[in-house]
Amino acid sequence: MTGETSLNTLLKNMTPILNEGDYVYCTISDISSIDTANILGLFKEVEGITVILKKRIADQLNLSYSYIAAWITLTIHSSLAATGLTAAFATALAQENISCNVVAAYYHDHIFVAKKDADKAMQTLKNLSNQ
Repeated sequence: MTGETSLNTLLKNMTPILNEGDYVYCTISDISSIDTANILGLFKEVEGITVILKKRIADQLNLSYSYIAAWITLTIHSSLAATGLTAAFATALAQENISCNVVAAYYHDHIFVAKKDADKAMQTLKNLSNQ
């Protein structure tokens, strides 16, 4: 397994970036009507399939959603076996009353926060990295 595992190194070098756009979580029963090139994230649950899409794509497809998010990527290549990173940034964000939804992908961690909290979340993550 590759990627960084040291929590101190991860925090110091996580370098958050705010991706452009608005993102939404939708639940569907069948993904055949969605071009997979438009799917940012997908997870199959017993109740349905969750897809993360750009808001404009969801609107074009007439999909319902209740949460509009900003997408922040931590640019350090974190190992899937690393411990403590999610807890550290989730705690820092919670202390600022910012809810976060996390997707751990192979190379990076991705954080979705309410669109209105994007700038505050970015500053909180930068402050955490500079400690």
